[in-house]
Amino acid sequence: MDEQRLIETALRLSKSLTPGDLDHTLSRITAAAVEVLPDVDYASITVRHADGRLETAAPTDDMLLGLDAAQYELQEGPCYEAATDAVHVSSPDMATDTRFVRYAAVAVAAGVRAQAGIQLFNAPKSQGALNLYSRHVGSFDDFGALGQLFAHQSAAVIDYAREIQSLQEAVRTRTTIGQAVGIVMERYKLTDQRAFAFLTRLSQDGNVKLRKIAEDLNATFTKGN
Repeated sequence: MDEQRLIETALRLSKSLTPGDLDHTLSRITAAAVEVLPDVDYASITVRHADGRLETAAPTDDMLLGLDAAQYELQEGPCYEAATDAVHVSSPDMATDTRFVRYAAVAVAAGVRAQAGIQLFNAPKSQGALNLYSRHVGSFDDFGALGQLFAHQSAAVIDYAREIQSLQEAVRTRTTIGQAVGIVMERYKLTDQRAFAFLTRLSQDGNVKLRKIAEDLNATFTKGN
């Protein structure tokens, strides 16, 4: 890809990848992949959780749920490898790719002739890869610079969305614990510090997260009223 086309693609990407909540962000990434990247007919994202479970997010077509699931079950294919091991995997001709013989039969039967997987993030608790599907043989044969560009910009948007999600979760947790502290203060006539210490002791003694203690107490109080 020449430099001018790469610049034009970067500009289109910057307009397409708008941050939002995490689900919205993942959907925008797969939609942008189909819109911006050459020869991409379908796209999805594979998330590998800390327990090793693989999950498909934001598919642009429901057909991809079956294709992704086949790769997870067979433990082969570009999307599986990009989510579990390699940074970038491409298969310009699935029908003749000897690396993925079992999965290739499934892909070709579904009309997918070429495929690529690009690692988007590798966090302590999860990994993510972008799965790109094409109906045309020869797609993704020379995909290096453009793939890296898309992955870099997508990863930046995901990082922003995850940061916002963490902040929102922190605010929700703080509010939940604050409500529980208020209940303990009223019920046992304690100061806020002693009420918080009481909840903390319950958390430690029961080996239960403080947020869960607070949620249960708030739920019980709500039912009682």
